[in-house]
Amino acid sequence: MSEAVLVTVVGHVATIALNRAQVHNAFDDALIADLTAALLGMEKDPAVRVVVLTGVGASFSAGADLNWMRGMAGASEADNRADSLRLATLMRTLNFLSKPTIARVNGSAYGGGVGLVACCDVAIGVEGAKFSLSEVKLGLVPAVISPYVIAAIGARQARRLFVSGEVFDAATAARIGLLHETVANDQLDEAVDRCVHFLGKGGPLAQDEAKRLALRIGGMTRESAEHIDEENAALMARLRVSAEGQHGLTAFLDKRAPDWVR
Repeated sequence: MSEAVLVTVVGHVATIALNRAQVHNAFDDALIADLTAALLGMEKDPAVRVVVLTGVGASFSAGADLNWMRGMAGASEADNRADSLRLATLMRTLNFLSKPTIARVNGSAYGGGVGLVACCDVAIGVEGAKFSLSEVKLGLVPAVISPYVIAAIGARQARRLFVSGEVFDAATAARIGLLHETVANDQLDEAVDRCVHFLGKGGPLAQDEAKRLALRIGGMTRESAEHIDEENAALMARLRVSAEGQHGLTAFLDKRAPDWVR
């Protein structure tokens, strides 16, 4: 395992921190693999009752890493599909983790970073955080994270944010359901500790079943998510190698506007 994530366990609480502050905790292959492995490790550890996910530095996660995106832009559709499935596995692992999860949103979250927030049971963010589902600006869509984001904010809000790619603030994130609570920077740890305190009062088996119950009644099971992930990975791969996707990615990497901007 690389140092793309840091794991600390204090008492019954495990904190997993995305550790790529120099690139705003953006995703690459190593971070996806390490975060998936860390979550699976916490799943198997009977001493861990609560998992807190956060970022090192000023950002929670900026989504896809530029160098990773550059590599995927030149990859085949099959390789892009495999890549998307690895990200889908990460999101599914977090969403269905048997233990309560808290997103400690210490800063802004874009793209896949929004997906991580949506996959957690509780999301508490700082007031200055910004959010965006900006994939359409690159000729892409937030395919892999879409089931979890839609479950968090609803289809109506998702339709707007998926097609606009606009940036929205923490107050809006709380209003539409992405965040449960917003606090000042210096109150974030206190708010997370308060949440951990209440989660510590529940029976671990009951909490696992309660989480499965909420997901199942909401229309999401691990089996259905796996099927949707296959479809969404194929969609993402197809768009990445399409003419529009290639143009959008190239324009973004070259730091210029794509031709469709008006």
